[in-house]
Amino acid sequence: QLRLVESGGGLVQPGGSLRLSCAASGATLDYYKIGWFRQAPGKEREEVSCINSSGGSTGYADSVKGRFTISRDNRKNTVYLQMNSLKPEDTAVYYCAARLQLFGDSRCVGMDYWGKGTLVTVSL
Repeated sequence: QLRLVESGGGLVQPGGSLRLSCAASGATLDYYKIGWFRQAPGKEREEVSCINSSGGSTGYADSVKGRFTISRDNRKNTVYLQMNSLKPEDTAVYYCAARLQLFGDSRCVGMDYWGKGTLVTVSL
């Protein structure tokens, strides 16, 4: 069974940077699309970014476009989220999630496997 573990969260000042990691075990990520999601207290969970199985296609929420970059290293079975120019509104628990990518559909919907999340706090 695929397991996902996020790491890299913490406290950072506005304008700062963090890199989140999503390490997979139990299966190879070669055929999985991966999404990063976040949820702030009292707020709806939202998709932050998505990457297809090969890494050749990526997508971003408008709120993070130009500031965040998703990438993957299938050899290391790990997906990353580089977060730059962080804002207080980026504060949330960040989750990675995976789903087998079938028939070329790279959209991050119906994700089957989820990590437990890592907290990112952007504050002075």
